[in-house]
Amino acid sequence: ADPLRPSGVEVDLLEGFARTVDAEVVWEAGSEERLVGDLEAGKLDVVVGGLTARTPWSSHAAVTRPYASVPGETGQEELHVMLTPMGENAFLVELERYLLEQEVGG
Repeated sequence: ADPLRPSGVEVDLLEGFARTVDAEVVWEAGSEERLVGDLEAGKLDVVVGGLTARTPWSSHAAVTRPYASVPGETGQEELHVMLTPMGENAFLVELERYLLEQEVGG
């Protein structure tokens, strides 16, 4: 395995979704602020990385329905979400449909 390549549930979900829409995934690392800025500028299609339903970025991006529930730092369940560009409703619906079809455990 490539140690520089991202891995995990979110990576698997996005790569699986990309196959269903015949898209290529290009991973971009960065701070949430920079990634959300790139999302708003149209440079990215999706932002993932442990974002929860309580994300402060909901006024800057469309937030998917939660796709996974994992224990948070306080012991309460955290609902994980992905961010997509505002106004890209068809894309958001397609991504959410895919996420709903997947059974993601915590």
